[in-house]
Amino acid sequence: METLDKAKLCLKIIKERKAVDPVLLAVGNLSSITDYFLIASGNSSRQVQAISRHLQKRTREIGFRPSGIEGEQDGHWVLLDYGDVIIHVFYQPFREFYDLEGLWIEATRINH
Repeated sequence: METLDKAKLCLKIIKERKAVDPVLLAVGNLSSITDYFLIASGNSSRQVQAISRHLQKRTREIGFRPSGIEGEQDGHWVLLDYGDVIIHVFYQPFREFYDLEGLWIEATRINH
């Protein structure tokens, strides 16, 4: 699967659980860590956890898994590392505080 297709598929999956204001950023030309960041929010810690678990379940069914998951227990900021796509799911106040979109302002936003 092409990296952009993988990122867009992850975007589609998190939208199934009503992820708030998802943003897909192409960061490959700015970072050696990954090609894409997918940033989204939930309106509660429970919604953040539900988005994360749903994404893991659906990607496992399709045939790929994250190499790492951080923060799911608290549900404030869950990071799912799929290698070429890193997904950040925030509880909204934490998203505003950390402002990843502002930190990666030079990254290209992918329309969806």
